[in-house]
Parts: sequence; structure tokens; C-alpha cells
Amino acid sequence: MNPEQKLAGLGIKLPAAPAAAGNYLPAVLTGNLLYCAGALPVIDGQLTHTGQAGREQNAQAAYDAARVCALVTLANIKAALGTLDRVARIVFVNGFVNAVSGFADSPAAINGASDLFVAVFGEAGRHARAAVAVAGLPKNATVEIQVVVEVKA
Repeated sequence: MNPEQKLAGLGIKLPAAPAAAGNYLPAVLTGNLLYCAGALPVIDGQLTHTGQAGREQNAQAAYDAARVCALVTLANIKAALGTLDRVARIVFVNGFVNAVSGFADSPAAINGASDLFVAVFGEAGRHARAAVAVAGLPKNATVEIQVVVEVKA
């Protein structure tokens, strides 16, 4: 099965790729690497998860937010490449969790993105990553991820 068939099998429909919210591109292809700008948990122009983990949100909600961020990233990848079939592998995920001081579950939260990438791409979805708690994110989003993708020639 190709990645889009795997998404369909999971009952997932990709959201529309959001427009850039500033003077940047949602994705930049250089050589065989696609650098994806930070993705917030936004569907149809609306944030799905806001607030800090450990205060307004718990670790499960942060996991769900990271999953939505991964879906937005997949939509941006498809918009940039025309198809998810061109993804050779997910190389790196940089995950940020808007959290209270001392929140120790950022890795578990960012698993929401990592788990989805593995479900869609199999071994090619396994990646290096960082998962850090921060004091705030744009629009008070609960999670933001940045992704680097290797593209097939």
C-alpha cells in the first residue's frame, strides 16, 4: 500500500495544506531534502488544541495535538511534492510542547507525530527527533513540529 492508501485504511483524510502565516514557505526542497516549516495543530483554519500541557491540556491531549501537526505536515509534503509516494523517509522531527515548567512528558506527547509517521511510512517513518517543552508557542498552540524529509529522486 502507498502512504495515501495507508491513511485511508486508518480512516484518516488529509486536511488542506494551510497557507503560510508569514513571510516564509511551508516547505523548501533543496537537493533530496524537504524542510517543512513548523506545523501547528490546525484543521480548516482552526486550532484544535490550545493551552499548556500540565495546565489546560494533559499529556494525551498533547499527543493528539502532535498527531494533528503530523497530518498538517503530511498535507504540506503532498502540496510540495504532489504525492506522498515521493517520500523516501522521514529524517528528523523537531517537536515543541507548550508546557508548564517541569512538564516531563514531552517525548510521550511528540509520539503522537512519530507514531503516525511510522503508521503511514513503516520503517521509512522512523526518524531522529527532539521533543522539548517550551513556555509558549504561536497562537497558544499546544504543540508545534518541524520535519525534514528525504525525497526519492
